[in-house]
Amino acid sequence: MRVIRFKIHPQNPQMRLIMQICELLNQGGLMVYPTDSTYALGCRMDARDAQERLRMIRGHDKDHHLTLVCKDLSALSEYATVNNVAFRILKKYTPGPYTFILPGSAHLPRRLADPKRKTIGLRIPNHPVLQALLAQLDVPLLSTTMQLPNDNLPLADPDIIESVLAKQVDMLVDAGAGSFELTTVIDLTTDEPKLVRQGAGDWP
Repeated sequence: MRVIRFKIHPQNPQMRLIMQICELLNQGGLMVYPTDSTYALGCRMDARDAQERLRMIRGHDKDHHLTLVCKDLSALSEYATVNNVAFRILKKYTPGPYTFILPGSAHLPRRLADPKRKTIGLRIPNHPVLQALLAQLDVPLLSTTMQLPNDNLPLADPDIIESVLAKQVDMLVDAGAGSFELTTVIDLTTDEPKLVRQGAGDWP
């Protein structure tokens, strides 16, 4: 079965398409979708089969740190422990092209946390299509950058993504050409925030 390609408006996404995408996600689908940084691979956080396919495409083992993509701070704080310092930073920099590493909460499934540090990477993205999707889902997306093993850059052209992954994913949410710039990653597991990777988001 070939991938279903949804051509969607990047600023004013068509709600009928958003609902169709969400229906497929709720059935355990795996998608490539746009973010405020690069295109990404994603599925519902509870879709185990799709998660395994995601890891296979990226060449990740079961211990590789994936990211939870949340609709807002309330959803993020359900799966992470957020102290006062972290909350002020999250309030200032979200939504945006940032990934924050935080201690997992009791609600975070053990299989999603970093096995050694018990942490999780979390995002609240600023992209109209993705915000519309997250608003319709009852759980966050489990996600990773749309970058193939041994490639130096993420895939950014929907035509190329379709040709490479036509039989490996269920959906391609096409909102036009994507960016090659990754998120900025900030470690908030201690009182002193630590820049792990400088990317699309500005950081002091």
